[in-house]
Amino acid sequence: MATEIVLPQLGKTMKEGTLVNIRFSPGDRVAVGDILFDIETDKATLEMESEAEGVVKAVLVEAGQTVPVHTPLLILGEKDESLDSTYLAQIASHVRAAVLVDPSAWPASDAASGLSGVSVAQTLRDTEAQARCIPAQPGKPQLGSTVPLSRTQRIIAEKMVWSKQNIPCFYLNIRVDVTKLTELRSDMNADSNTQFSVNDFIIRALALGIEHYPIMTGQLAAEHIQLSGSIDIGLAISTAEGVVAPIVKDCGRKTLLQISEQTATLVERTRDGKLQLEDLSGGCMSVSNLGAFSVDSFIPIVIPGQSSIVGVGTIQDVVLPVDQEPVVRKIMNLTLSVDHKVINGAEAAQFLDFVKKLLEHPDELA
Repeated sequence: MATEIVLPQLGKTMKEGTLVNIRFSPGDRVAVGDILFDIETDKATLEMESEAEGVVKAVLVEAGQTVPVHTPLLILGEKDESLDSTYLAQIASHVRAAVLVDPSAWPASDAASGLSGVSVAQTLRDTEAQARCIPAQPGKPQLGSTVPLSRTQRIIAEKMVWSKQNIPCFYLNIRVDVTKLTELRSDMNADSNTQFSVNDFIIRALALGIEHYPIMTGQLAAEHIQLSGSIDIGLAISTAEGVVAPIVKDCGRKTLLQISEQTATLVERTRDGKLQLEDLSGGCMSVSNLGAFSVDSFIPIVIPGQSSIVGVGTIQDVVLPVDQEPVVRKIMNLTLSVDHKVINGAEAAQFLDFVKKLLEHPDELA
């Protein structure tokens, strides 16, 4: 008895997925729990496990295709089982409609004669190539060349355009003296196996700030403002295909050490391409730090579904008067982008000043 393996809905908001990798071919035997596909969603690349067993009779899709949830991807059957040609033609028609390829591009003879597992995939590949750009080879783009968008880059572009069109922001900038923080961080890193980052201190300070000013988590919902039930803060991390912001969960209940351990895990999973949906779901605020690139300050774009984001600049040595004497202090710029639909200027200013004071007195964060 043939069993269709369809693309499951791997998250509440998932509507489609891109097939990054196909791990089985026609004739291979599959056991329950085997990884069949690597699926890229709008949030993460996930492994799709088989919920059935059998021999692969037909692979209906090609790597690189994007299909809606519940689209048939693969057919399992018994070893000596033959699939009905009419059935194969019907399911192939379903798949080609799902990948939004013009049906007129398909050879009429395929529907009449039925398709083997290899020919289904081959025809999908040939016609899909007519409907999408072939990705460029890895390497540095040249002037005048065309650089295709990956699915991840397209999603980022769409979200950022939506944010600029739908989130009316105002922006606040503040200078923070982090001299004591950098000294404390150096001492802590020398005495601990955990290596604390500046971002860890910032996330901890933001979490404490949100506890005092919970309006910073607000989202406009019809006739009211809905505040978040927990303090979940995103950390922007650069990847080859763009920036992703996995979520440091429940920061309000975590110590600086616990935050540091979680951010280290998220950075590692991001770089290894192993983020899960739960790593990217939720969040009420995010942190984007470009200090490593010697950027003094910048205005970040609020991530849809959140109400604010903090842009962190580089730490600079600045000569300031202390007791009428010139003293070198370490200064860092913070820029807060805020959704004005939810938060007014006074609230955001008080919040940012509160965070500044915490960062300037880091013993309260450790």
